[in-house]
Amino acid sequence: MNAAAPIRVLIGKPGLDGHDRGAKVVAAALRDRGMEVIYTGLHRTPEQIVDAAEQEDVQVIGLSILSGSHMELLPRVRELLVERGLDHVLLIAGGIIPLEDARVLEEQGYARVFGPGTPTAEIVAFIEDHVRSRPRP
Repeated sequence: MNAAAPIRVLIGKPGLDGHDRGAKVVAAALRDRGMEVIYTGLHRTPEQIVDAAEQEDVQVIGLSILSGSHMELLPRVRELLVERGLDHVLLIAGGIIPLEDARVLEEQGYARVFGPGTPTAEIVAFIEDHVRSRPRP
């Protein structure tokens, strides 16, 4: 990794989900690996998340959702990224998302949907591998 240019990651909690322990654990693992992490906090709308991603010029958006509203909120984030010309941003998600829904989200443009208990090292490696292979616009 180029120490002068760390990977910039936004961690977002869309919707009314009030549990962010997992998101904070992932954020800490990413920081420990040298990434710059912007955490949006709880209860964000898709618009707020995409606004923050645009303002912070991130390469990755990681969304954590446990509330069951993933099929409403996560596709909207993807739509907004495309509308704003930010579809080059690596988009990942994690949380309580049934496998069938995860497959649909991946078909819609999510690079990966991580399930509960995924080791943080796996998430870190996925981000590093995919950001290296994507040219930055």
